Amino acid sequence: MGFIGSDDFYMMFAPVVVYWAYSGMYEVLSSRVEKYRLHSRKEEETKNLASKKDVVKGVLLQQAIQAAIAFTVLQQFLVAMFVFDAWQYFIHRYMHSNRQLYRQFHSWHHRVVAPYAFAAQYNHPVDGVVTETLAGAVAYFISGMSPRTAAFFFSVATVKGIDDHCGLMLPWNPFHAVFRNNTAYHDIHHQLAGSKCNFSQPFFVMWDRILGTYAPYTLERREGGGFEARLVRKDKVGHDS
Repeated sequence: MGFIGSDDFYMMFAPVVVYWAYSGMYEVLSSRVEKYRLHSRKEEETKNLASKKDVVKGVLLQQAIQAAIAFTVLQQFLVAMFVFDAWQYFIHRYMHSNRQLYRQFHSWHHRVVAPYAFAAQYNHPVDGVVTETLAGAVAYFISGMSPRTAAFFFSVATVKGIDDHCGLMLPWNPFHAVFRNNTAYHDIHHQLAGSKCNFSQPFFVMWDRILGTYAPYTLERREGGGFEARLVRKDKVGHDS
């Protein structure tokens, strides 16, 4: 799908359309309900130092600047997501393929076999720094985000990481509607049978798909309530030993 009609397009231009539609409604309405006006038409013409033509030009200029800034921020955000995901995938996968690194560092995180929300960042300090902190630093510098944009990005990444470990498949969860990498997807990775697959985190699943570590799953209702994510077995999932 091209830029026109994409979510990015709507994010940038929907506020512009709403602005002119809503203000236009008042412009039409004000000519028909004179008794409710705070200022007469004559006062608008005589007291205002800027003509309506100048106001239209000024507003359009401001909206063009805002759209350009929004586009730049969006681009930085997407670059940060890509870099963050790439770093975490390759470091995470290497932690699993290197037995010494796994036993000494990453196995801490997998002590939690049935994940819950605040266990999302339960890591060995070395694992936490190498896998998560450095991922954030590299994403920050490569994307060129401002500190304010970075604060928002890291907040979203933190929330997404918590969501992936929360252990709840809520039907109204917006992350599940946007990302294939969700709570059930990462739960498979925490299962013994799925520990060599579904390394991608926290946003996309593309690295798993590209490099052959993607593992499909089914979500089945558990007797007594709740759900169970079950790995769909293949002859071989992933390439790590």
